[in-house]
Amino acid sequence: QVQLVESGGGLVQAGGSLRLSCAASGRLFNLIATLWYRQAPGLQRELVAGITSGGGTSYVDSVKGRFTISRDNAKNTVYLQMNSLKTEDTAVYYCKFQSIEGAYWGQGTQVTVSS
Repeated sequence: QVQLVESGGGLVQAGGSLRLSCAASGRLFNLIATLWYRQAPGLQRELVAGITSGGGTSYVDSVKGRFTISRDNAKNTVYLQMNSLKTEDTAVYYCKFQSIEGAYWGQGTQVTVSS
């Protein structure tokens, strides 16, 4: 059974930085991609960033140049470095490991950016 544990969320002032982590435990095979989503109150869940098994990355336009997704394969951990945070980045952030067998979600971590 694969479990994902997220950490790193919190309260930060606009312009500040946070680094989110998502560690996977259990047997994980045939990984296709690892993704970060976010969901703000009253809004749909939004795909923020992704990294494929080959290392290719992609970002939603609103975070390009500010967020960086990375992965440590030895630790089965994916990171989201968030710089120059804005109030509109406030949301619950979720990680997702997508494999051929299925998708695994983290429990979510709250990121709050104050003005």
